[in-house]
This record gives sequence, structure tokens and C-alpha cells, in this order.
Amino acid sequence: MKTLIKNFFLLLGIFLLITVVFSFFAEQAVKPSVVGIETLVNRINQEEVSELIVSGDKVMIILKDGSEEIARKEPSESLTTLLSNFQVDPAKTTDVKIQIKEEDGWNYFLINILPFLLPFLLITGFFIFMMRGIQGSNSKAMSFGQSTAKDFKPDAKNKTTFKDVAGAKEAKEELAEVVEFLRFPKKFHDLGAKIPRGVLLLGSPGTGKTLLARSVAGEAGVPFFHMSGSEFVEMFVGVGASRVRSLFEKAKKNAPCIVFIDEIDAVGRRRGAGVGGSHDEREQTLNQILVEMDGFEPTQNIIVIAATNRPDVLDPALLRPGRFDRRVMIDLPDLKDREDILKVHARKKPLAADVNLKTIAERTAGFSGADLANVLNEAAILAARENRKEILNQDLFEAIEKVMIGPERKSRIITDKEKKITAYHEAGHALVAHFLPLADPVHKISIISRGAAGGYTLKAPKEDKHMHTKAEFISEIAVLLAGHVTEKEIFQEVTTGATSDLRRATALARLLITDYGMSEKLGPRTYGEKEEMIFLGREIHEQRDYSEKVAEKIDEEINNFINQAITKATEIIRSKKEELEKIVATLLEKETIEKDEFEKIVGEKPTK
Repeated sequence: MKTLIKNFFLLLGIFLLITVVFSFFAEQAVKPSVVGIETLVNRINQEEVSELIVSGDKVMIILKDGSEEIARKEPSESLTTLLSNFQVDPAKTTDVKIQIKEEDGWNYFLINILPFLLPFLLITGFFIFMMRGIQGSNSKAMSFGQSTAKDFKPDAKNKTTFKDVAGAKEAKEELAEVVEFLRFPKKFHDLGAKIPRGVLLLGSPGTGKTLLARSVAGEAGVPFFHMSGSEFVEMFVGVGASRVRSLFEKAKKNAPCIVFIDEIDAVGRRRGAGVGGSHDEREQTLNQILVEMDGFEPTQNIIVIAATNRPDVLDPALLRPGRFDRRVMIDLPDLKDREDILKVHARKKPLAADVNLKTIAERTAGFSGADLANVLNEAAILAARENRKEILNQDLFEAIEKVMIGPERKSRIITDKEKKITAYHEAGHALVAHFLPLADPVHKISIISRGAAGGYTLKAPKEDKHMHTKAEFISEIAVLLAGHVTEKEIFQEVTTGATSDLRRATALARLLITDYGMSEKLGPRTYGEKEEMIFLGREIHEQRDYSEKVAEKIDEEINNFINQAITKATEIIRSKKEELEKIVATLLEKETIEKDEFEKIVGEKPTK
């Protein structure tokens, strides 16, 4: 609406300007009175004329008193001939200054042509401005079905390469072949090789899928068209398919290039699972994507890269050879990769001399690349808040906890009793985790409320693990239940503070039986098939493929695992009562205990 109003007033201003100019010249042109040839002759004979200015068929008469008149003659007839025909005495024209001028084309245009042309120009201009206003006020309605892809053309300033992507070594090696094809396609074509038309990047959110796709474009030096899967889908039928066609038309005009579709599961879910059956807008969009990928000529050199964290819900037609026939898995970074990622994001941030990024990497197990970038950003914000010029270790540690758990809630008022219970609860977690060799080392204990937690115990593994044993899981369950066990041992009653721990412990014990096959009584098999609503993307039902008798055995085994863990935790709490009390006293005094201080109280962590 603002654009429409702006255009209207702009048009009105132009109209007024033209009107003023036209009126000025018209006024100048019609100011003198018009007289006949006889009057001109009489003026000359009576010696009243000072000057005659001839321009075409117009004779400007300037009288001796300063007034002006205009007379008209035949364009082909000269002034001398005219005066001779009217028998004007030549002696009467001796003192008259006669000036011959070419006709003023600008005045002629203004007076004779512009009055007829002006209405047409105004109507045409009004139509153009109104169409522009309508297009702007209605979110570019005239191009509703056009692609909204962001066109990124790498140059020396904004170019992203593999050097800017830390970690993901295997993924970069796979994508290096795509870069080679885009740079030297003839080498492959001469050998009859066909490069994959589509590359599917798989990985958890924040692992760098978009960054990797952009780095491929930067390495190859080709245009990069970026569009999210959700941008294709609109409430109007056919818009998504139209945008797909528009996107690939742009790509063909700019080949060789890369088309990147982020979160392709938004339109690529298995067909027949949508709300509208097989005719809804999402499926039409998916069908158009399949058609466009099939329509590529071998020499067009267009690579389609898509990213998703839900490959299980994609339509099989997308994954067949000839479409997304290459899949690249991007895992969460390991310890070395996390350190490298932190170094990349720390390039433009002033870190204190004692900051050790390896220590930060050790504390951030399970963090994605986006999480690590967020940690450094939060640390920079904390340093700026304190008016410091450098980022300190304490800023980074605080940022890690903020990202993991949430911000501190120091203003939360709790009673002395609740504070004491929380101290024993967290001390129990830390003590059991420390004295169980298979549990992760403790890095920090705090009774300061953070996020939804009343207190927390921060643990981090020494090294990244991808496989776990039954004994490790039992130890983890024991650590989870340690707070509950400590409350019961010290106060002979339990509180609601262990609710989350109990839920996680029970879920983990069930997984040992139903998914991991670690129950000796039930054997190495899985129990329960999970069915999903593909369109909704979440588990809504578990099909029981076992009898009631087996269900009872599963419950018994869950209780068995939990009881084993409680026994381990109880033994440690009872045998390390002195250490427990020291930890609680320190927590009540300082509210927070770091790793070094904690190990001074309890000693080094046992290895066996």
C-alpha cells in the first residue's frame, strides 16, 4: 500500500510539472495580439513599426511604443513580396529593422503537438505506475509462481572453500569428485563416465550441510542457487511446481552450476501420505522435481545437492539411481574436529592467552558445528557485557553450560532445606560418576538453578565413543539414579527433583532390552515395531509384536537393570560418606565446584 501511494503522488507531481511548463510556454506564445496584414501595412505606412521578426508564417510586429502584435502570412511568400503587393513605399521601411528567424521547433512542439500527446502519455504513465504499485503491495503477485532461490555467485571476497569447513574429511573427499566434474567435465565425458546428478547430504541439524554445499560451489567457481524445501509449498495449487520449473530454468541458463535444496524432506516425503492423498500441493511439487532431474542433458553440468536430517521419510523415487544416487553422511564432529571447528570460528575473536580450545572441545562432546559457533558467540557476548577486550576461559565455560542447559537463574529464591537437598542430590551424581570407572569424568558441579534444572553435574567423556557395552549402560543408569539414592539415604525420603533422572533411566533400561538385545533372559532380539506418520514425521504408535507373557518379562528385566544400578550407587554412597559430606559442604559454601577442586576432595578417578 505504501508503494502504491508513493507512485500515485509521484505521478501527480510529474503531471503538475508538465502542466506548469506547458502553461508557461503557451502563455508566452499567445501574449501578443493577432492582427491582419492590412493592419501591418497601415502601421508601416504610419511609421509606427520599430522592428519586424519573421519566423515561418508568423510576423512579430514590435511597435515604437514597445507593444507587440502578430500577423500571419503565407509560408511560401516572403515579407518583401508581401509589402510590395500591398504597395508599401520602400522609403517607409528604411528605418524598420527586419529580422528573419528559423521557426522554433520546441515552441511548435509545445503548442501544436503536446496538447494532443499529453493525455496519451499521462494515461500510459498512470497504468505503468499502478501496475508497479499493485505488484509491490501484493508481495509481487505478478511473479507468484517464480522461483525465490537466492543466487550466490562466488568471488574472491565471499568465496567459501573446503578450507573454511573444519572436519567432515570423508564428506569433503566425496564432494571433491563433484568439484572435479564441474571444473573439468570433458575429462569425464570422454571416458563415458556419468557424474551423479544429485547428491544427498545426510546429518543432524547444525553439522554443516549448507556450508559444505556452498564450499563445493566455491571450489568449482560456479553459481550457487539456494532454496529451502518449504519455500516451494504454498496454499495455492500448482505454485510449488511452477517454482521448481522456474528454479531449474535459471539453473540451465547459468550452467554449469549447483542447485541446493535445503530440508528437502519438506517436499520429498513419501507420496500417498499427505492430507490430500496423492494430489496435494506437496506431491505435485515433488513430481516436478523428479521430472526436472530426469530432464537434464548429460552435458548441462547441473548438480543438484539436497540436505536433510530425515532420510527415512524420503520418497524412494528420489533415492533411485539417476536422481540422488550419491549420499554423503555428515556425522557430529569428534574431538579433533571440534577443536578445528572452534579454531575456524575463533579467527576473528580475541581470545586470552591462556584459552585452550582443546579443553573446550573436550567439554563439548555431542556438539554440532552450529553449537560450537554458538558457544564462541555467547562467550563473546559475555565478555562484551563485562566490558573486556578478550574472551576468557570462564566465558567459554559459562557459554558451554548456557548452550547445554540454559542461562543461570540466580534470582530464583529457594529455601535452605531445598538448597541442602539439591546439594546432596548433585553430590550423589558426582560421587557415583567418579567412582564408577566406566562412567564419564565429572567436570563441574553446581547447585545454581540453570534452565529447568535446580542444579546440575557436568560430565564429559575422555574420548568419543560410537559403541557402548552393557556395563557402561548400567553405570550410566547408576549415575542417573544416584541423586535419588542419595536423597533416600540421607533424608529417608525422596523429592520430585529426580523425576527427569528416573524417566531417562527407565527409558535407557528399556532400550537395553527392546533395541540392543542385551537381556540374557530375553535374548538377542528386538521387541516392538514403531510405526510413523510420514507426513507428521513422528512416532505415534508402537506395534507390539510380542505376547503379554513377554511383556511381563520385559518389565522384569527393566526392574532387574535398574536394581543393579541402584545397588552400585548405594554401595558407593554408603562407602564414601565422608567425601559426600565434604562435597556438600563445599557446594553450600561456594555453590559451584570445578573439576580440580572436586578431585582434591575425592582423589583421582579410578581406571578399573
